[in-house]
Amino acid sequence: MAGRLDTLTSVGVGLAVVAILGGSILKGSGLAALWNSAAFVIVVIGTFAASLVQTPKETFVRAWKIFPWIFKPPLEDGEQLLARMVEWSETARKQGLLGLEPAIEQQEDPFSQRALQMLVDGAEPEKIREALEVDLEAREHANTQSAKVFEGLGIYAPTLGIIGAVLGLIAVMQNLADPSKLGPGIAAAFTATIYGIGLANLFFLPTANKLKDIIKGQTRSKEMVLEGIIAIAEGENPRNLESRLRGFLG
Repeated sequence: MAGRLDTLTSVGVGLAVVAILGGSILKGSGLAALWNSAAFVIVVIGTFAASLVQTPKETFVRAWKIFPWIFKPPLEDGEQLLARMVEWSETARKQGLLGLEPAIEQQEDPFSQRALQMLVDGAEPEKIREALEVDLEAREHANTQSAKVFEGLGIYAPTLGIIGAVLGLIAVMQNLADPSKLGPGIAAAFTATIYGIGLANLFFLPTANKLKDIIKGQTRSKEMVLEGIIAIAEGENPRNLESRLRGFLG
């Protein structure tokens, strides 16, 4: 299902980059101070290593498949969806349930396709509800678990940042006899902290929360489809159906 570009995410990512890079420049540290290969290895690779240990393969792979949703959420306009439900209801009243068969192939969403197919096949309303609720719950659970992958990354990153800083300070302590190495060494040590806290609070945790919100929106839309299909199966008047479903739009 195609979605519209979420400009807020793009603006947010841009401002996050400006906040870190611009802040470093304004503080007089310069851009070079933000790069440290050892800190990158410890924080970034370490964070993903922890996530791999925690997360099942299917969930981890799914997390990166749904990641683009933060830029282009696969959400359908509520008014358009409501209009489609009413149209299906009117078609069913005029042509019977078989009149909805051409609409099945027109749906991009597998959930809507399955709902329409069960309706056209003449399944009982309770059977339709039972099957679709199981489907909906399974989809929501899988997507939510995938979103939590980024939440986990956001939890591990700051801790790995602290580990990187401690390891850097250990290296500094080993060079106390050479004062010229103390300043750069301490600065490099704290670069790991910047990586950990920055990635967590400017990327991983916002991504997790954004995905969870999108998943809730998807679930709401699919619940609307479910109730609409049940209403059509029960022969409800299109006007009553519209009134019934408008509550999902808030």
